Amino acid sequence: MIIKSAEFTVSNTKISKLPPCVLPEYAFIGRSNVGKSSLINMLTDVKGLAKTSQKPGKTQLINHFLINKEWYLVDLPGYGYARSSKSNRLEWAKFIKNYLEKRESLQCVFVLIDSRLEPQKIDIEFCCYLGERGIPFILIFTKADKNGVNKSQQNMSAFKKEMLKHFEEVPQMLLTSSETKFGKEEVLSFIQDVNQHFEIPEVAQTQIEAGLKSKD
Repeated sequence: MIIKSAEFTVSNTKISKLPPCVLPEYAFIGRSNVGKSSLINMLTDVKGLAKTSQKPGKTQLINHFLINKEWYLVDLPGYGYARSSKSNRLEWAKFIKNYLEKRESLQCVFVLIDSRLEPQKIDIEFCCYLGERGIPFILIFTKADKNGVNKSQQNMSAFKKEMLKHFEEVPQMLLTSSETKFGKEEVLSFIQDVNQHFEIPEVAQTQIEAGLKSKD
């Protein structure tokens, strides 16, 4: 897949104010400071599309980016940022869960994992949450350039071993680097393959038909 255009669409916390569910979308989420914004900028070839920061917890809204006018890339707030207040964490968790569980055009969640680290409990727990609710997801391991491919793959194998304690099968796992663009084609190819099978959700289709009739 070649990215020809990538444009910011909307930031929100309410599903009712998000774009209509007529295009496939893919959500990116992970622990704070996992390299999410850098990965998004690398995938889209647009420097600064997603705001990067050394300060964890910068993303606090659901951010939609329209890619090639064909699908949405969705930047979600990171989980596990300990410095935010408990009330803020609960509020963020609420609107993130509402999005993940109710967004009908969501095709897949990309769960970002720091390839430099051994399996983290919070990442495993989040994957279990997705699995329990039947939300499709794959695992994107970041920062391969910081760790080396061999060491990264060792940590990926360890993560897979932990996942098998909770899952019969482990979702697809991809290794990436925002610095070297390693893994870029694999991520975009995955999205392209899923896009080919996308069908507009029935609710959205009904809304479109109702809108057309009102114009007659």
